[in-house]
Amino acid sequence: MSGELPAIVVQDAAKRFKRYRDQRTNLKEVLTQRGRRNRYDEFWALDGVSLEIPRGSTYGLIGHNGSGKSTLLKLIAGIHRPTRGTVTTHGRVSALLELGAGFHPELSGRDNIYLNGAILGLSRRQIETALDQIVQFSGLADSIDTPVKVYSSGMYVRLGFSIAVTLDPEILVVDEIIAVGDEDFQRRCFDHIHELRRRGVTIVLVTHSMSLARTLCDHAAWLDHGQLKVEGPPLEVVDAYLATVNEAESQRLRQDSEVSYDASRRGSGEVRVSQVEFLGPDGHAGPTGISGQPLTVRMRYEVQTPIDGVVFGLGFHHESGAHLAGPNTQASGMGAIRLDRDGCLDYRLDPLPFTPGVYLVTAAVVDRTLLHVYDYRDRAFELHVQPAYGPEVPGMVLLDGQWHLVK
Repeated sequence: MSGELPAIVVQDAAKRFKRYRDQRTNLKEVLTQRGRRNRYDEFWALDGVSLEIPRGSTYGLIGHNGSGKSTLLKLIAGIHRPTRGTVTTHGRVSALLELGAGFHPELSGRDNIYLNGAILGLSRRQIETALDQIVQFSGLADSIDTPVKVYSSGMYVRLGFSIAVTLDPEILVVDEIIAVGDEDFQRRCFDHIHELRRRGVTIVLVTHSMSLARTLCDHAAWLDHGQLKVEGPPLEVVDAYLATVNEAESQRLRQDSEVSYDASRRGSGEVRVSQVEFLGPDGHAGPTGISGQPLTVRMRYEVQTPIDGVVFGLGFHHESGAHLAGPNTQASGMGAIRLDRDGCLDYRLDPLPFTPGVYLVTAAVVDRTLLHVYDYRDRAFELHVQPAYGPEVPGMVLLDGQWHLVK
């Protein structure tokens, strides 16, 4: 509704923690170091974050580990108070942040349901009304009267999530802890989250799954070292984050690109492949390509003896071992190639049809019969295919087919 208050307002929120360098871990240290001050460093887990989360929306928080996402969730849930700024919520907050948070290990699962419900401000009658639904959703009917200290980590998650989402939340705050559950329970969790969305519950979700951020969230924010980098539509935020992650990976891989994988190299040596490079749309060489965007595979070769009737070939293998393709110049109709000096040959893929992952590339130079090998570098080059900007596609290969509805 127009003019409706947002569910959560974060204004210039900052949170400072102390990181002690001299931890006193036993009685002897306490007695011998009495009077000394513990030395510590201060660090800002969050620094000047401002955002508004609309009522009834699903809001995703993304970023690397240690970027401040979980700290922001704890501020929203009221577990921490901000060192500076304010965090205002309009509605009852139900939080699932850490494994077993709020559980008393000596109490049974049933007693912990009552305990957590009371913490959320619900009356005993409200909890009793929802009790059967919580137990059924968790699938722990056989263990509900057992002390939770003997629960497995998966059972902890199932009970905690069931309590958080079943006790009529107005604002649900969820860290990626639900990923610990088994496949069946994860599916039920996401089905229930979709049901909560339809009911107008505000959901704040920390996730490392870019696919989940794109498909489930209405809005998203990218945090980096405690600061808000980008906020807005999920596709734009995810694209900005992936661009930075891809660039960081490319720089790291460039530093490692001199490693040789030529244990199985063979051939008579008249022509030798000196290098295989991968050129992106900007023409710059590197060890990475982006799924769905143009990529040029450049083979640099050295000619030891002038030779005629040469065929170049490439082999693409997924890191799992699957052989995906083996194009060569003869099959493409390029004809016989004569070589009398060093040079390079380009193989252009527009678009790159591989989904994100690591691919091993073989480079080969043979004669026109494809039987005599001049040089064969088996899986000697690594191509790291990075995620495309847009919806995630399953499988290994992008198929550029056309759909037609036949009536």
